[in-house]
Formats: sequence, C-alpha cells, structure tokens
Amino acid sequence: MEHTAEMQDGGTDMCVGLSAKVVKISDGTAVVDAGGAKREVSAQLLGDLEPGDYVMVHAGVAIAKITDDDEEETDQLMEELL
Repeated sequence: MEHTAEMQDGGTDMCVGLSAKVVKISDGTAVVDAGGAKREVSAQLLGDLEPGDYVMVHAGVAIAKITDDDEEETDQLMEELL
C-alpha cells in the first residue's frame, strides 16, 4: 500500500510503507518479519496486535494493522504487476 501526501508547492510526495508479519510483542515494541528480514519496530500506535498479525510499517513504526481484505487486494495487485 502506498500513501501520497500533497506538498506545499502542489506536488505530491510518496510515502511507502512496508508490510510485515508480527513475530513477537513486548513493551510497546514488535519484532516483525518482512520478507525474511526481522527488525524491531514501535507498536505503540496499535494496541491490539498479536503475533501472526500483519502490519504496515513506516519509518520504524507499525502504523496500521493489515486486514485479510487488504492482504488479498495486495496479492492480486502484485500478481498483476508480475
């Protein structure tokens, strides 16, 4: 998923988030697996995460929980691109 933000000059700047699977949660921090690369991210914005959930990560912060519908749409778009 991508999010675009309008800049002051009227152009747009693209912010890209990475989807990742939550492996472990501890004290507001989640260990996520993004394509085999594990890293720690802040999970403080999302209070209901559990291992096995998928999240959107941007700048080291889990910013959204990915639903099954989101995952299916992403898979379909990736198949179309490849």
